[in-house]
Amino acid sequence: MEEILIFCDGASKGNPGPGGWGAIVARAGHVAELGGKESRTTNNRMELTAALRALEHAVPQANAPIVVHTDSSYVINGITKWVHGWRNNGWVTKEKKDVLNKDLWEPLAAAVAACEHGVAWEHVGGHVGIKGNERVDTIASDFAEDKKVTLYRGPLGEYGLDIRDLSHDTALAAAKSSSGARSKAKAYSYISEVGGVIEVHHTWAECSARVRGRKARFKKATSAAEEAETIERFSK
Repeated sequence: MEEILIFCDGASKGNPGPGGWGAIVARAGHVAELGGKESRTTNNRMELTAALRALEHAVPQANAPIVVHTDSSYVINGITKWVHGWRNNGWVTKEKKDVLNKDLWEPLAAAVAACEHGVAWEHVGGHVGIKGNERVDTIASDFAEDKKVTLYRGPLGEYGLDIRDLSHDTALAAAKSSSGARSKAKAYSYISEVGGVIEVHHTWAECSARVRGRKARFKKATSAAEEAETIERFSK
């Protein structure tokens, strides 16, 4: 029994802001690309929408297990862990408020329950060259940016992407890992440049307050040497 493969992703330009979602559903030698946009939304809502629309497309004719590939830990943790407690508590939190994005979580849980052969959720790295993930990221981002998007529907053999290939680009993965480590590193200072005037800030809050809504350059420095190098570069 051949699995039904799904890739899904969401994007928003601003959080909230204009958003888009994209999905690929591959079954029985056929591929369907799906996508859409919303004028004001969040990244998490678009990630959820992508997964929901993909399952709604796949489940009515699902005669095999479904494997969903997503780079959203929020979606995976929600549908495999948190959803059970939410459902038992009537979709309200301990503070007696509706679960955030309840309007998407409820139908997503229902779609999973309707799949006779089960749904497996696989986390894939984002922006590391995995073909299916890169394609749905492009669809979602293009919709969010209000670009023209052409969605493919047709034979898998003519698709042009081997979405069964889950290998990643090791250089991209290494660069992403390095970037993640840097983002977690303790800041020595923050440097901003607005209108040719450079300032050094001790906290991100100070830097953010200066550059928000203005044409500016800014950077986090993790050492005195990097601070000096950034000030020199911003001065040119």
